[in-house]
Amino acid sequence: MDKIFVLDFGSQYSHLICRRIREFSVYAELVPYNISFEELKKQNPKGIIFSGGPSSVYNKDAPFPENKIFEMKIPILGICYGHQLIVNNFGGRVKRANKEYGSSLLTIDNNKNLLNGIGESVRAWMSHGDEAEEIPPGFEIIGHTENAKAAAIASNDKSIFGIQFHPEVIHTEQGTEILKNFVLNVCQTKQDWTMEGFIDASMQKLSTIEGNVLCGVSGGIDSTVAALLIHRAIGDRLKCIFVDNGLLRLNEENEIEEMFKNNFKVNFTKVDASEKFLEKLQGITDPERKRKIVGEEFVKVFTDFAKENAPFKWLAQGTLYPDVIESGISKGPASVIKSHHNVGGLPDWLDLEILEPLRDLYKDEVRKIAKILGVPEKLYMRHPFPGPGLAVRIIGEITPSKLEMAKISSKIVEDELLEANLYHKVWQAYAAVGDDKAVGVVGDERKYGNIVMIRVVDSIDAMTADWTRLPHDLLEKISNRITNEIENVTWVTYAVSSKPPATIEPQ
Repeated sequence: MDKIFVLDFGSQYSHLICRRIREFSVYAELVPYNISFEELKKQNPKGIIFSGGPSSVYNKDAPFPENKIFEMKIPILGICYGHQLIVNNFGGRVKRANKEYGSSLLTIDNNKNLLNGIGESVRAWMSHGDEAEEIPPGFEIIGHTENAKAAAIASNDKSIFGIQFHPEVIHTEQGTEILKNFVLNVCQTKQDWTMEGFIDASMQKLSTIEGNVLCGVSGGIDSTVAALLIHRAIGDRLKCIFVDNGLLRLNEENEIEEMFKNNFKVNFTKVDASEKFLEKLQGITDPERKRKIVGEEFVKVFTDFAKENAPFKWLAQGTLYPDVIESGISKGPASVIKSHHNVGGLPDWLDLEILEPLRDLYKDEVRKIAKILGVPEKLYMRHPFPGPGLAVRIIGEITPSKLEMAKISSKIVEDELLEANLYHKVWQAYAAVGDDKAVGVVGDERKYGNIVMIRVVDSIDAMTADWTRLPHDLLEKISNRITNEIENVTWVTYAVSSKPPATIEPQ
């Protein structure tokens, strides 16, 4: 399989480079910037991309790749900080500049190779404080903006390119085409990254593991697909356990049990641990502590079950790449955004080995696999649901009344989106409840009740998201239903923050 390796220098967009490249059926992998030349050479990549990052090349502690990587005689594309690395390495000069953040008009000076077919100019997304003052010998300027005279450079002899803007973000017009030019035309990769191929490779790898596997299934698409892949590979050595933690959607515990028993021929057990979870979370308000507690309690249930039922060696989970990135344990220098119960939330005392067959995939790739495996559309098109459940949608302490409000409000949101034929057109939709209260009027009486927040977002891979512009009449209908049907709710608000700077879940 042809591969593109992305060296991660700490950009918030590093993962998006891989994501965009995979969209045109080429495998891309994010690796640390300090990967050794020998290790990289062993992987035999068709091309290398240097990501952006917050550093300056002239800083004492600036991250640099191993020098030999520049001499591998394979195409290299540097983005933002990666662009400055190329300028600095080949004898140019980088200088401090006025910070440029946002959209700029990129004028194309040479429309061959990297910028082939892009046109005379495009809007490009800038996010930098340094720029190339002098380009290296043997390079030419192929694109410029008003503030960056060398916004795109090329050494066609070496097939090395540097761009000051970010083609991986949606704000750059034809950014995907620029990446496609590099990957398909310059690197001449074969488009052989398919989910059918991933399934075959996963089956081959999973079939070699020894011992029994305990798989925690939540009813969501990620853990379900992980379980089905493992079951295909090792058969009855897999045991699926569903833990009702009391933090699920309305009536979800019954729906999940029915789905697994009717649709999938796997060994399935349901464990009701709702009282234990809610007891452990009593009085806890800090979101990170909630996530850690939920993760640790899950593992306690799994571990106890494993000891009582069989000698299990593995604990399988449906961890995805965005979970790994946000938990700060990716291959690059990512910061912790929040711990996910199935990655950063796992305790040190866990005595089962972790098996995560989907940890390098994005949500839409998992949905493609689900379709191939014959998972019902109702399941694989269902909106994502956080592993810690409503613990992260209830702001502050989790109480029975807030839990009920969150469950019923979210069900109303989902039902109304389905009725309006919008449910499958948005990425995620739910209601959150906090401690804030507001005055309302019921009949002729003043009432002091809770505020419910509605959150609906559009996304492709959950790494970035934009708030959904729902029709006003639909918002009105949702609001009226929530305030009429839930006794202690007086106000309904709508969240209009995108990711970044916000996250999709409130905690």
